[in-house]
Amino acid sequence: MSPTITHHLTQSKAARITGGCYLVYILAMVLADVFGHIGRGDAQQIYQAIATNLWSFRLGLVVAFLSALLFLMTAWGLYVLLRPVDENLALLFLLLNAVGVGIQCASQLPLVAALLLGDATGGMQAYSAAQREGLAYLAINTYRTGFVTAQLFFGTWLFPLGYLVYRSGFLPRALGALLLLDGVAVMIWFLQALLLPAYHAISVPGLIVSFVAEVGLALWLLVKGVTVTTRTSLAFP
Repeated sequence: MSPTITHHLTQSKAARITGGCYLVYILAMVLADVFGHIGRGDAQQIYQAIATNLWSFRLGLVVAFLSALLFLMTAWGLYVLLRPVDENLALLFLLLNAVGVGIQCASQLPLVAALLLGDATGGMQAYSAAQREGLAYLAINTYRTGFVTAQLFFGTWLFPLGYLVYRSGFLPRALGALLLLDGVAVMIWFLQALLLPAYHAISVPGLIVSFVAEVGLALWLLVKGVTVTTRTSLAFP
């Protein structure tokens, strides 16, 4: 087997692993929201999740941390696949993603504090119930502000990513265009959540774009991979 064919087989495997990581990451985000309203849940929903089912919230928090790791692994896989197109831009989107993941993980630490405040064995008996509730809400709102802040980086990473997908020649240009629109949608969500927190409807249309763009890219990488051409060389479909 020639080195070229071996290289493309390796790229095919990397594409499918990256697509699989991306899909599992998306699933993990959904499960974190189901178990503990971690993600797009409001402060009341998160507090009720802690107060009514502490074990489920703990599970949701673990899944949320795992999702951050999966997202970073996905970004690394995309970097490996797209750096031949433009290494500097590929490095840029990897760094933006890494910063976003770091902020997201840091923002989830106040949820640990909120969790301990709701745990009867957490050593917080010196505080009254009202004080514990107030501190829990403070921790939850700190988390929500940090989570929104991470969207600045999760939005901007989509611009170099979308551009490289569009230019790549081995991924559909439509996916590249959708990823660029996804970047705009996430930036709208970032601005809406910080400047107009009462107007959630502003960011709703962007959720549809984000779902189609990111699930579409994940499925393409997982399902399509690479194909063998009639000239016995391999290329991305």
